[in-house]
Amino acid sequence: MIYLDNAASTQIHDDVVDSMLPFLKEQFGNPSSIHRYGRQSRKAVEKARKQIAQLVNAEPSEILITSGGTESNTTVLHGLVSKLSRGKIITSSIEHDAVLEPCKRLEKNGHKLEYLPVNDSGMVEPTSLEQKISDDTTLVSIMLANNEIGTVQPISEFARICHSHNVPFHTDAVQAVGKIPVDVKATNVDFLSISSHKLNGPKGVGALYIREGFAIDPVILGGGQERGMRSGTENVAGIVGFGKACEIAKNNFDTNLSGMLSLRDDLIRKVTDEISGVTINGDLESRLPNNAHFTFLGVNGEDLIIKLDEHGIAASTGSACSINTQKASHVLQAMGFSHEQITGSLRLTVGIFNTQDDVNKTVIALKQIVKELRDVSPFKDKYSFLQN
Repeated sequence: MIYLDNAASTQIHDDVVDSMLPFLKEQFGNPSSIHRYGRQSRKAVEKARKQIAQLVNAEPSEILITSGGTESNTTVLHGLVSKLSRGKIITSSIEHDAVLEPCKRLEKNGHKLEYLPVNDSGMVEPTSLEQKISDDTTLVSIMLANNEIGTVQPISEFARICHSHNVPFHTDAVQAVGKIPVDVKATNVDFLSISSHKLNGPKGVGALYIREGFAIDPVILGGGQERGMRSGTENVAGIVGFGKACEIAKNNFDTNLSGMLSLRDDLIRKVTDEISGVTINGDLESRLPNNAHFTFLGVNGEDLIIKLDEHGIAASTGSACSINTQKASHVLQAMGFSHEQITGSLRLTVGIFNTQDDVNKTVIALKQIVKELRDVSPFKDKYSFLQN
């Protein structure tokens, strides 16, 4: 199989697996225990916390370990906002459901919710935040990089605007950390969400950066782990693997970045040059180095995925149509895409283990599959290029 769905999840690194194994077997102690087994586990957790912090230039004390990006987002939204007076939450129209759904719950509980629009490249304009933010705003949450189209937002500017109004700023950086430089001090964000399995670590573990000086009410109550902010016995093996993945990402950052950029650019160039009626979606400059999101007119994206899978290639529509909810992509809708453009979308995301051969074989397969699907397309009479 050629795996080109790295925005959904990444292959765990061999060195990460090796780092986890001792804590699945011999070093199985509870980190809250004071005997040697417990102390070994506690030491490993704190080492991982430091590795996570170093990847985003935070202090270890500012890292809250969670079960993943979804919990991190919910923690800041409910742990911060729910204890404040019912005010306004500002977010973007293209956020992941892990932000939108907690926001909707808060809205039901009396908080006001404002959505910032995006342009046709999926960018949030800072001026739109300036227009919406007000004295009754309790939190602004805008993602760093979009999971579907890969657009990278100007979060430093958003943070500046928020702080000029004394409003805290959160960013969902799940897609960005490990792929582009993320520095919490330079961007001046107050909260930042990370997920392990997006950067070649294990699933079921993540982190929330909380700038020193901010207090969050715990969402999960119990034994008081994570300095009372997130109870529950720690997933030591997962946390160790997450820390190791962060260390690898930091040490190999330049090599990984240049490799993904080269493959992504070659993929975009070949697809757009060699297949007619295809467009690349999202901002062409301010985007993740591994994301290529296309629209193939006259083709259904889900049919493309099925056919690609038959050719041994794993891809995604980029949530253009959720399998569970059968709803059209809210991201592409917010960008003004037509129904036909949305259903014809395909997301290909490269990772650190992909090769040039993967790209070459994928382009060859795509050319064949797109031709086959267009030969039977109901839009055949609409576009001249479908008749060739």
